[in-house]
Amino acid sequence: MTHKPHPRVASCLLLFILTFASTASAEWKEKVLYSFQGGVNDGSLPAGGVVFDSQGNLYGATTYGGLTACAIGGECGTVFQLSPPTHKGDPWTETVIYKFHGQGANDGGVPSGGLILDAAGNLYGVTAYGGSGDCVLLGLRAGCGTVYEISPPKQKGGAWTETILYSFPTAKQGYLPNGDLVFDGAGNLYGATTFGGTEGTTCDAFYGGQCGTVFKVSPQRTKDGKWTEEVLHNFAGGTDGANPNGGLVLDGKGNNVYGTTYAGGGRCSGGGCGTVFTIHTPTKKGGAWTEKVLHRFGGQDGSNPAAGVVSDGNGNLYFTTFDGGRDHSPWGTVVQLVPRSDGTWTEHLLYTFQDGNDGSEPRGGLVFDSKRNLYGTATSSSTGGGTIFRLRPVGKSWALAVLYDFTGAPDGSGPTGNLIFDGVGNLYGTTQYSGSGQGCGNYGCGTVFEASP
Repeated sequence: MTHKPHPRVASCLLLFILTFASTASAEWKEKVLYSFQGGVNDGSLPAGGVVFDSQGNLYGATTYGGLTACAIGGECGTVFQLSPPTHKGDPWTETVIYKFHGQGANDGGVPSGGLILDAAGNLYGVTAYGGSGDCVLLGLRAGCGTVYEISPPKQKGGAWTETILYSFPTAKQGYLPNGDLVFDGAGNLYGATTFGGTEGTTCDAFYGGQCGTVFKVSPQRTKDGKWTEEVLHNFAGGTDGANPNGGLVLDGKGNNVYGTTYAGGGRCSGGGCGTVFTIHTPTKKGGAWTEKVLHRFGGQDGSNPAAGVVSDGNGNLYFTTFDGGRDHSPWGTVVQLVPRSDGTWTEHLLYTFQDGNDGSEPRGGLVFDSKRNLYGTATSSSTGGGTIFRLRPVGKSWALAVLYDFTGAPDGSGPTGNLIFDGVGNLYGTTQYSGSGQGCGNYGCGTVFEASP
């Protein structure tokens, strides 16, 4: 079975192998808050979006930059803080609050998702590699990946503290965790691994062939404080999904986990066009979680979703696909799934990207504003830099407006992480490339940006 590599996986492998409504323009103002510089003292290639704390600071992770101690690609990545200016007109201040040390120190390496924040100000994320696991890639001990926590200093000006909550020991427990984590009400964390597990054999030769997992890690109320992992589902490929994305959603009762897989589903040639799935809690204590495929993409409605889902609070799910669309469009789609009383789901194709002028190949998730409009990013566009877009319901259709078209250095390019709103309606996010950084070659090191109406 062959398929196009997941965009996140393709970037990792590069290290080794070297509804229709007229679109409208509603230009917002964009400002680069910070351009990453790369190298040992700064990060490069943001791994996801950013998250606010209660003081207005932004936090995120970078895939590369920092210490050159990782077997995979050299640089191990960073976690950063971006603080707003104290005086109007001054720049934001970036601080690298943690540099990963990689598998040689049993630490994580190469962050592969954004961060989430708990009420105490602790940050949580995943690394694709590193840890104490035994995974080997192209003859190198790379580790199988980790779930980590970054805790704020106990005294102002002190150092942040990193703790590995869970290190995937073998590929059977999951390999290459990716995307954002999510908490449930009991403090458990849920996420996905692109590869590993116990099902599937041909998903990717580099990673052993297994098709990925959805997992839960739980804190233990013991002196050693160790967290334990439970694999909720092993993806098998074929008619099942393959290569799940992070960015999972839990329903309000905590009974179902919803997400997408980049491949699998069996409705396209090769590795499949991807799926939307749910995993239901066991019906009795100690029982197995149950997976159900809600939708299998067929190409005309999109293919290869590369991010998770978002819920509108009424049980409907919304998400993007990296590829596909009506009339064999290769540019991607925005899709809604609506539950029915008989347990099936109805798909609505909200928008097919047309020609690149409206953006193309969205790889990030979606976010609602207070008026239930949807916002997202597309990684490419007619200028090559990507877009920020808004989808607004108009009768039974949805109208897309391009809010901003990235232009490349010194601006950003390649937005992929989820967007986030502040309290007055401004959007914040990251681009993987461009900016004014000089330490990452021709493509730039990426940016953190603000977009305002």
